[in-house]
Amino acid sequence: MTGFPRYAIYFAAGADNALSRFGAELLGYDAYRGDEISFPQDALQVAPDWRDITADPRKYGFHGTLKAPMGLASGKTEAELMGACATFAEKARPIPVIRPVVDSISGFIAVIPAEPIDTLQQFAADCVRHFDSFRPPLTAEDRTRRKPEKLTERQRDYLDRWGYPYVMEEFRFHMTLTGLLDAERRGPILEMLRAKFAGLKLETLAIDRITLFRQDDAKARFRIIGEWVLAS
Repeated sequence: MTGFPRYAIYFAAGADNALSRFGAELLGYDAYRGDEISFPQDALQVAPDWRDITADPRKYGFHGTLKAPMGLASGKTEAELMGACATFAEKARPIPVIRPVVDSISGFIAVIPAEPIDTLQQFAADCVRHFDSFRPPLTAEDRTRRKPEKLTERQRDYLDRWGYPYVMEEFRFHMTLTGLLDAERRGPILEMLRAKFAGLKLETLAIDRITLFRQDDAKARFRIIGEWVLAS
């Protein structure tokens, strides 16, 4: 099993951003502050078991994955990882801008781009490559946990090369709002979440920063320990 603490390079929109508050309230957890938050009443009305529905994404905080959770390779330190985040952010690059929508993806509900964005795919691939030297080698246990028999050949190749199967062409940006939902439950929950999201009037979203999350042990939630706005 991967050692602790674990780190992840995610996108989060900023502590005071309306999208961050939207996600934190729905998950019942603010990863910026490490605080629990009361669930909104409309979510509880549609699903009284909302705490259970959001249990899995709550552990990670509201985010979009760029470099999946990892322990630190032998000889690497948290300070060095933070330095690498700063170096990555300082490099000028096109800032991906998406049109965010709430939709179902692989059985759960998330904020996703309305259409594919090439600059976002490239940005995510750059993150995977830049931070890979901090990732320890994939163990046999970790590989088995990913159920490689259920992955495509390319996903298995990426798992072995990058420690995570959903990178490069397999990457799909998403900011998760629920765990897996049966089809019959998904409809009313999706309708409620779309109505709440519409209230933000968020027509575009710039993926303009990287955020470093840390998980101290297997029972802990991820918490934000650093954020770097990207040069453009």
